[in-house]
Parts: sequence; structure tokens; C-alpha cells
Amino acid sequence: RASAQRRQAGPSGRSPRERSGRRRLRPRPHAVGDARPAHRGENAHPHRDCTGRIVVVHNGIIENYLELKHALEAEGHRFATETDTEVVAHLVECEWRGDGLEAAVRRALARIRGLFALVLLATDDPQKLVAVRQGPPILVVESEGGCLVASDVPAILSHSRDVVFLGNREMAVITPGGVTYTDFTGAPVAATTQRINWDPVMAEKAGYRHFMLKEIFEQPWAARETVLGRTSLESGQVFLGELDIPIERLRAVTRVVILACGTSWHAALVGKFLIERLATVPVEVDYGSEYRYRDPIVTPTTLTVVITQSGETADTLAALREARDRGAATIAICNVVGSMATREADFTVYTHAGPEIGVASTKAFTSQLVALHLLALYLAQIRETLPAEAARRHLEDLNHLPRWLEQTLQCEDAVKSVAQRFHQHRSFLYLGRGINYPIALEGALKLKEISYIHAEGYPAGEMKHGPIALVDEQMPVVTLLPDGSVFEKMASNLQQVKARGGPIIAVADDRPRDLGALIDSSLDALVTRTGDTPADHADRHGDSASTAGVPHRRPSRLRRRPAAQSRQERDGGVTRAAAVARIL
Repeated sequence: RASAQRRQAGPSGRSPRERSGRRRLRPRPHAVGDARPAHRGENAHPHRDCTGRIVVVHNGIIENYLELKHALEAEGHRFATETDTEVVAHLVECEWRGDGLEAAVRRALARIRGLFALVLLATDDPQKLVAVRQGPPILVVESEGGCLVASDVPAILSHSRDVVFLGNREMAVITPGGVTYTDFTGAPVAATTQRINWDPVMAEKAGYRHFMLKEIFEQPWAARETVLGRTSLESGQVFLGELDIPIERLRAVTRVVILACGTSWHAALVGKFLIERLATVPVEVDYGSEYRYRDPIVTPTTLTVVITQSGETADTLAALREARDRGAATIAICNVVGSMATREADFTVYTHAGPEIGVASTKAFTSQLVALHLLALYLAQIRETLPAEAARRHLEDLNHLPRWLEQTLQCEDAVKSVAQRFHQHRSFLYLGRGINYPIALEGALKLKEISYIHAEGYPAGEMKHGPIALVDEQMPVVTLLPDGSVFEKMASNLQQVKARGGPIIAVADDRPRDLGALIDSSLDALVTRTGDTPADHADRHGDSASTAGVPHRRPSRLRRRPAAQSRQERDGGVTRAAAVARIL
């Protein structure tokens, strides 16, 4: 199953075996496939070219696919779908010279930009598979029974524990004569076989120290999967096929109520900003645990959205039933197919985050934000409140989001340094304004859940109404400083913190405005987007929990169990500053 997770092989206990030659394989049929349930309908893989002779499966994003598609259409190519994957098949067809599939693929790769893993098969060169890596992982297994290409270690452990991980910009060509490894130019590269000694639990962790760390690094993949197949950059439209609500009913909506608990409630607050801004309809956010204990006002034009990762949160389900019984149309944003919320809601928007085992939500929250952004754009599309060009810009940002998350996750050293400097403090204050206020709440929640350190999240404008009395040299203040309309007001908050001697941990964009007067490098910390300090990320380092001598939290009593969902099949914009700040 395709994924964009970062991973490394487990320790082998022996030196790797270098191999640059071929091993002859027994001739067998060649085949490609993709097991992602998100790939359904016209988005179903494999995709083919005009002639049907080139077949491709793909994980990742072709960033310049529209440019390539328009050029290919001008040459007479006919497209059956709006996916970026189909462009690859047509491009290889265009570059076919009769000199082998791998040669045509190399020429096509010179025209492609993005992060992707590809496996291709051609009827004109049938005894050959070509696998390509530029970003997402690809691994190859050779055995006497044949050859396997996959993107996830657990997928092949039942067949072999000896695997070759393709490097970036590398290609594997599999034939009955063996496997040849080259770079994109055709130059041979040495392949290193690695022995995977994982037990089943380690396989699930994919080599990471614990599940939460793995899930933090799965956020780019989760965001990509949630967007996949639901947008068209060409038309600027959102397609939520599973949201089969009559258009007339959506246009008649006069109020949206979002119900959730915990982390999902923070996602709901972001959703309020997005839906009100894009669809221009009033939004209320309520705790699922409190909704049924009052007398909520529900009308036939009320749309109720419940957010739950598991689909089994008792308080959220109770709120859903209350709203439904009072006549509201109901939508569930959920990660688990077949869960109670998906069965009881009128309609469902699935997030595609995969099983989340860690106690503290990470990738599920990220995918909820993406799903809410898609829902807001869909409502705006139905209600005609957002021009197509503006919608297209939002969709471009959503398609770039996985890459931004990947860049942000490269900040491990910066995060560890900050965590080691501040881990002895026993109370933190998180501040954000506008759409970043809910992100501050979520960051504070993560610090409490994972590091057992007291933390509070506040709207920055409320700091002077109480919390400022607690600020001193023992209370670090984490501030979200996106460049934009709220920057100067946030800088003013920093000045108030400095006046009281409070240490500052400032998270800013790539090129923050001059903060030299406010940030004292001996007392404070400034982290930019390419080294953003993800609160998830900071909390799980040895950092605030381990460095403080507290074991990292993974209680089996509370751990979410993945088995039920892993066997289930899944169904069919934040602004850039907020998207970046989320990883806090």
C-alpha cells in the first residue's frame, strides 16, 4: 500500500550485503496494483495512456501536471480522468521511442516536478517492471519465487526480510533476468540489501521509537491522502462524492453547528474560521460533551457537523443524536469506515489518516483540518460565495501542504535544542490570534498530554485579561507569529512578556520581520518555518518528557487499537500560515 512515511530499516546486527549485479528470476507474470481505497471511481489505479499500452500506479503529487496535461492535450492526447497520475502514462507514451520502457520513463522524468513513487508496465515491453523513487519510499525484494516492489515494509515481511530501499532519484528495472538499479540518468548504482529484524509491533512502528513519533511523521501522508481524488486544480472544484446531500438543502443552510471533543474541538474552531470566511454562513462550535445538557436551538436549515477520529466517541455520538432528533442535517468527519458516527450521520466526509495508535492525536488532527478546508470550499462552491480563481488558490495550497509539512518535519535538531533548554520549566503559556488561536490550544494540550507539564492556550488578545499576572522568568510563552495582519499585534504581546521577564519561544514564517529587539538568544528561542517547533514534535523528544525523567506516555490501557480499522477498507487551507503553524 502506497504511503509517504519516513522510515528506516531496523538494525540488522550484521553488515549490509552490497550487490550490483543481477540475480536471475524465474519467469512469472508481471502485474501492478494499488490497494489504497481512496483510489476509487475515475481515480482508481492503475492509469493508462491513450493506447492502453502504458500502465502506471503512483504515490505522491505531480506538481506541474496541469502544465503537462495542457501540452499533451495540444498534441492530441485524450484524458479520461482529472488525476495527475494519468499524465505520467501519457507522458511516457509521448516519449516512447522503441528503446525500452525504462528509456521512455527516464525521458519523461526530465519533464516532471514533484514528489512521487511510480511503478510502470508496458504491453510493448511486457516482461519488465520499472520502479522510480523521487520522495515517497520504494523497496524491492528479490527471491527465487519472483520479485516484489512495495512502498511499506509490513507489506513484504511475510515474503522476505531482505529488502533494497531505492534512494531518491533512483530506478529499479525488474525483468526475468534480474533487477538492475540505476539513477535517473541511467548510471548504475550499487544496491544495498538490508535485513529487517522487526517483530510485528516493530513492523507497525516502521522503525520509529514509538507510535506517536511515527504518526507525527505520517502527517504529510495523511494530508495528501485526505486531498487525494477530491480536487481539480483545472476547474477549481472540490468533489466530495460521499457527501450526497441535495444541493438545494445545502444552499438553504442558514447556520452550521460543529460538535466535537478534545483535539477534534480544536479542529472545529479552525473549521469555524474557514467556513465563515469561504462560505459566508454563521458557524457555532460546541463541546459534544455539553451540547445535550442544554436546550439547543435547531431548525430545518441547521447543518450539524460532528468530528470524531474513531467515530465512537460517546459524547460526540450523543450530541449527534440530539441534533438529528431535532431535525438538523448531519455530517460526520471521521477516520474509521463503518464506525457508529458514520452509520448514524446522514452523510460522512472521511479523513484518510490510517490507524492512529498514540494516545495524543497528531495526524488525525491534521487530516481533520484538511477535511474541514475541503468542506468549507465545497459549501462555498455550492453557495457560489467564492470565485473559481480564489478556490483554485486554496486547492493549490492544499496540494502543496504535504511538501510544506515535509519541510517542517526536518527541524528535529532545532526542536530538540529548544526542548532541552526549556524542559525544566513546569508551566507554559501558548498564544495565537485568529485562525492560529485554536492551534495554540492544541499545542498546549499536547504538552499536557505527553510531557505532564502544565500548559494553557489563550487568544493573544486575552493575555492582558488575567494570564499576564502569571508571566515571569519561570513561565515560557510560546507564540505563533505568522507574517500578516496580526504580526504587529503579536509582537506587542511579546513586548508585554519581555517586560515581565518571561522567556519567549517564537514560531515564525520563513523570513520573519526583524524581531531582534524582542528575541534575546540567551533567554529566548526563534524557530522559522523550515525549523518550526512542532508542539507534537517537541513534546515527544527526550525533551520535555524523557529529558524531564518521565517515561514517554504509551499506556496500553488507553492506547487506541489499530486492528479493527486496519482491516477496514476506507471509503471512496487552512491559510499557509495556519497550515505551517498546525505542526506546532
